[in-house]
Amino acid sequence: MSDQSISYGLLKTLETNPSLSQRDLSKRLGVSLGKVNFCLKALVEKGCLKVNNFRSSENKLAYAYLLTPQGVEQKARMTVEFLQIKVQEYERLRTEIEELKREAEQETLPGNADE
Repeated sequence: MSDQSISYGLLKTLETNPSLSQRDLSKRLGVSLGKVNFCLKALVEKGCLKVNNFRSSENKLAYAYLLTPQGVEQKARMTVEFLQIKVQEYERLRTEIEELKREAEQETLPGNADE
């Protein structure tokens, strides 16, 4: 998974679940905790995320990752980019499936000629 797709996954997930821990994000996205930490730091540095630390809470490690207006815009741009990529992948797969169907119809399988 590329850093860009991880960043998109983080923005998408945190938009609706801002209080997830890095460990939870790691599990949800299926990437290492270190990679989540690295990408979160990059998103904060780019101004896409704001981190709130709830020191007064009982859980001293409680953070909320809030999308900034820039983060919302970045997520929207990334959504369009990923949609375009997925549509292209779908079209390639659809074409490949159609070719395989044609090949399967034209070929007789060994052992079926006698039946």
